[in-house]
Amino acid sequence: MPDDVYMNDTQLAYFRRKLSILKQDILNSAGATTEHLREDTVVVPDPADRATIEEEHALELRTRDRERKLLKKIEQSIQRIDAGDYGFCDETGEAIGVGRLLARPTATLSLEAQQRRELKQKMFGD
Repeated sequence: MPDDVYMNDTQLAYFRRKLSILKQDILNSAGATTEHLREDTVVVPDPADRATIEEEHALELRTRDRERKLLKKIEQSIQRIDAGDYGFCDETGEAIGVGRLLARPTATLSLEAQQRRELKQKMFGD
């Protein structure tokens, strides 16, 4: 795709909408989790049942924690759209690519830069 077509107003509007919908879905899900956890605070006499309920709560809370981190990335992506930096790699400045952004709208690195980073982490640890 030519450089003058990449991240044009139509594409930016599409990704802004996609990110906003994703953000709203996460916020709705968080509200449902709070309500669900509040409803399930019943004392269960059977230890096995209680353990199952606690494990389900822990899993749900871990999921919400991942979503909280994703929410922060979504906010940063929307700010990048506003700043005109969205769709370009943080390390190289090259285009990330529409395909990658469709799969991961919060991507900040091109595929090659991400692969280099993962290889470096694998070799040298975090």
